[in-house]
Amino acid sequence: MDVMWDSPDPLTATGLRDALNASGSQGKDLAITTVMTVLSRLEAKNFVVRDRDARPHLYSAAMTREDHVAELMHEVLGSASDRDAVLARFVGQVTQHDAERLRRLLDS
Repeated sequence: MDVMWDSPDPLTATGLRDALNASGSQGKDLAITTVMTVLSRLEAKNFVVRDRDARPHLYSAAMTREDHVAELMHEVLGSASDRDAVLARFVGQVTQHDAERLRRLLDS
C-alpha cells in the first residue's frame, strides 16, 4: 500500500510490480501473478480501486494513508470496553508536541 499511497498517479499491475521489485524489500522479484492476486484481494477489501475501463487496468488507493490510519484508530477505540481508559493511556503516552497538536485540533 505504501507504493500506492506514494504514487501521484494510478498504477498498472506491472508498474506496481516494477516499483516493488525496484525497492528490493521482498528479497526476490515478485511475479506479476502474485501482484495481481494481491491487488484482487485488496480490491475486494476496498483498499484499492480498479479502473476497468483503462487498458491495462489502473489501480489506485481507495483512501489516503491518513484516512486509513484514522480508520484503524477508530476501530481500535471502538473495540475497547473502557474508552476513557484507552484515551487516557493514549494521551498519557503522546509527546508534548503531539498533545499540543491534539489541543489545537480539538479547539478548531
